[in-house]
Amino acid sequence: MNRIGAPLAFASLLLASVALPACARECAPVVSEGWVRMPPVAMPMLAGFGRITNTCDTPVTIVGARSDAFGEVTVHETRIIEGVSRMRPVPTLRVDAKGEAVLQPGGLHLMLMQPKATLAPGDRIRVEFELEGGGVLAGDFEVRGPGG
Repeated sequence: MNRIGAPLAFASLLLASVALPACARECAPVVSEGWVRMPPVAMPMLAGFGRITNTCDTPVTIVGARSDAFGEVTVHETRIIEGVSRMRPVPTLRVDAKGEAVLQPGGLHLMLMQPKATLAPGDRIRVEFELEGGGVLAGDFEVRGPGG
């Protein structure tokens, strides 16, 4: 290496080592308390619940979901409309900066359809949430019996 090349190589290495920790500190939302409720009788769908916490300074938007354990995963919301409980798909779910989305019975939840294998209480499944603009947010969900 010549006299200029060695200092440039050293400077590049130094900059790379400084840049790596900055990437490691990049903020990302977190999925916690994930669980899936087994229905009382065998059905081709289950419901999933949990918490998505965004401690970042910018909002994130979930635009889809998937799991290797199910043929289809969607976000739904249950609302009481004119005294009747109605469920509808939620195509995008915004999680505000410093906010959270709570997936719970009777509100926002996951519909996990067409299980690819028989599940039992205690099993764990992974759900990946697709983020607007690219990226994936993954979370583990514990399968619980019908009583939750």
